[in-house]
Amino acid sequence: MTKPIVLMVIDMQQGMAWPQAGERNNPNAEHKMAELLAHWRASHAPIVHVRHLSTEPGSLFWPEQEGVLFQDAFQPLAGEKVVEKSVPDAFTHSDLETWLREQETHALIVVGVSTNNSVESTVRSAGNLGFNTYVVGSACFAFEKDDFFGQSRSADEVHAMSLANLQGEYATVISQTEAFDLLPQEQTSLRH
Repeated sequence: MTKPIVLMVIDMQQGMAWPQAGERNNPNAEHKMAELLAHWRASHAPIVHVRHLSTEPGSLFWPEQEGVLFQDAFQPLAGEKVVEKSVPDAFTHSDLETWLREQETHALIVVGVSTNNSVESTVRSAGNLGFNTYVVGSACFAFEKDDFFGQSRSADEVHAMSLANLQGEYATVISQTEAFDLLPQEQTSLRH
């Protein structure tokens, strides 16, 4: 059996779609993610859903309120792995690394939000742990943010810088088409 290529969808929770989350880029990112998710499901390939549970009571992702719930289009199905986290990195305080190694993961394809926070943090760890990691740039998005010196940076600038941070050092940034090409439709794998 071919070693699995795992799709990881990071923090696609209801709060990410709320206005108070901020000004974002890549308005088509959810559509791109949903297409990738459908392709992985049709191929019976492994999928990981990551969900942020904040420890800050004022957060959009504080447990037991609607912001923390998965968006309808990204609800995990039975057999799909769910990882809950309270820090940006999905590998910290979770069984994610163990699970990926048990799957004998060939590669990890990462999509989600936000590019410069949970996506970047998780991808850095994946690369450092030796996983062959890809980021689909068009299937991620970021929010505008002030830089360290107080200059306002657009969501596009934040997104682009984050992808630049990851490219080559921790991961390979790819297009959606390249992601589809990594997982031929006929590939099958068990989902645990």
